[in-house]
Amino acid sequence: MRWRGRGGCEHVGAGERTHRTHSGCQCGAVRYRVASKPTGTSLCHCRMCQKAGGAPFMTFADLPTEAFVVTRGALAIFKSSEIAERGFCAACGTPLTYRLLDGGHTEVTLCSFDDPNAVAPILQYGVESRVRWLAEALAAPATRIDEWLAGKKIASVGGRQHPDHDT
Repeated sequence: MRWRGRGGCEHVGAGERTHRTHSGCQCGAVRYRVASKPTGTSLCHCRMCQKAGGAPFMTFADLPTEAFVVTRGALAIFKSSEIAERGFCAACGTPLTYRLLDGGHTEVTLCSFDDPNAVAPILQYGVESRVRWLAEALAAPATRIDEWLAGKKIASVGGRQHPDHDT
């Protein structure tokens, strides 16, 4: 698996490398640091992930729990099942984590990384719940957002999204 996190690879000793990337929620109230290379990445189609993300699937990077460090704010937690909990920003609702209650790993949502292309999912789970229209939707005509805005005569969205870097 390639790891290209913003903040990159940092030399820490003779031949050793530590991976660090900073990331967070949409509004910036919760920021976190990933202090190691993910041990795996996945895309999950299960119905619970669909509802938690309000989307056809969610994507995750698996990390040892000690490698996930909240640097600003705090995660709000929802126990989504008898075996797992999900962490999110209480201010903006951004889903950030999934964690098995008896495990030593935390799954972090890939697109909450400041660089959402840092890693790509290599496994899929919950395929029995994959929405039937996904492949057709991804093959539909595509438009860049700046073109869509221009067509609507919108000069700026005036976004309140936190920038993709630590502040």
